[in-house]
Amino acid sequence: MHHNSKVPLVKPPDGGWGWVIVVSCFIVTVCTRAVSRCFSIFFMEFQNYFAQDYAMTAWIHSTVDCTTMMFAPVGSIISNRYSSRASVVLGGLLASAGLILSSFANCLEYLYLSLGVLTGCGYALAYTPSVAIVGEYFHKRKAMAYGIAMSGTGIGTFVLAPVVQLLIEKYSWRGALLILGGLVLNICACGALLRPLTLADNLTGSTVTEKVTEECTYKVQHDDLPLHCSAPHSVLTKIDCSDQQSCRYCPSYQEYAFLLTPDFLVFAVSVLFLAYGCSTPFVYLIPYAVNVGVSQQQAAFLMSILGIMDIIGTISFGWITDRRCLKKYRRFCFFLTIGLDGFSSLFIPILKTFPLLVPYAFCYGYFDGAYVALLPVVTSDIAGHDFLSSGLGIVYFIHAIPYLIGPPIAGWLVNTTGTYTAAFFISGLSMMFGSLLVPSADWIRSCRNSVKVQGVKPDVDNATFHNAPNNHI
Repeated sequence: MHHNSKVPLVKPPDGGWGWVIVVSCFIVTVCTRAVSRCFSIFFMEFQNYFAQDYAMTAWIHSTVDCTTMMFAPVGSIISNRYSSRASVVLGGLLASAGLILSSFANCLEYLYLSLGVLTGCGYALAYTPSVAIVGEYFHKRKAMAYGIAMSGTGIGTFVLAPVVQLLIEKYSWRGALLILGGLVLNICACGALLRPLTLADNLTGSTVTEKVTEECTYKVQHDDLPLHCSAPHSVLTKIDCSDQQSCRYCPSYQEYAFLLTPDFLVFAVSVLFLAYGCSTPFVYLIPYAVNVGVSQQQAAFLMSILGIMDIIGTISFGWITDRRCLKKYRRFCFFLTIGLDGFSSLFIPILKTFPLLVPYAFCYGYFDGAYVALLPVVTSDIAGHDFLSSGLGIVYFIHAIPYLIGPPIAGWLVNTTGTYTAAFFISGLSMMFGSLLVPSADWIRSCRNSVKVQGVKPDVDNATFHNAPNNHI
């Protein structure tokens, strides 16, 4: 083996540079998901300025969310073929350009393209790879790491909601979008910190031998596959594979084999309903609050409360579900939080004052934070640790259609009925139904594991068995 070659590191270090990755993902989450949530503050401004109804204005928010999720697999493909760094930096440039161009909009159709499509594409290229790379650096403390990283949604919403409202009042919605465009450029700086998980170039001799043996052994153990060797001194040896190198930039069937598993298919269906239910409250909470007599400042403060509780829910559930006694119940916690999220939304139509809306913001924000933290973890459990990036790309892609049609459907219901009752009621029921499908995926997975043939020979990439002394590669 050449000493200057890099060997992919398989075992997550659970620390070290991983904490820099967590901070980078945190900032990317602030600049993508938190900023996207704050678009609801622009809702009334766009509606009044362009003299459009609820449904037409809602297409702006739904388009940016739909595009973000629809192009998530593209972000996964770019990060898998090139690097997470390249995808995130490119995404930051596109998102910033979209926000800056949106400040010059003179019609809603212009905003559909600039704010919806261009900014959404940038978010997609930045968000998915930054989330996936956290899972590469952490295994034992994965849920905790994701809890910290994904808390950027809540912290960002808490800080940005009142700030955006002040920016709109001082500089108008055009100036606010221009300033947000500059803020989002921080994604590029964070992308530069997303260092690939590889062995250092200066590892030589026995150090490389130990690391390769350790990581190959970890991969076999991680996949929970028995290893059978024909000789007592057999070791895993790293070899070059020209065929795999030549196909490095081509999509691999193995990367998406999990799509055919029944448990992932059930999980995908549940995500459809979850995404539809989650899309309504963040778009219509502020318009609903203003409609029932709450001031614009108090309505924006509700978003800040959502952000605070999102932080608490994200970090606390990340820490709790990392406990040894609860790791196997992660999916149960996931469906429980979504069910409670939906249940709380059923009460919105009877909450008609600011003091009554505050408890709702507390409950919904807390359980939504738990959902955000556990989604990548549950995806990793179902799709597999090695396919987390591809799995997240597909899961976020599934969010696209509900995010696209959810807010306009809710807006149509508001225009038709004259109230928000039907919109929030359907949102809550959708989340509750989706949460009931998650245990079904868990049950199917248990059935598959119980009938799985034992003693399957491991398939370790670029590795072969050698009858050799333990101190050779």
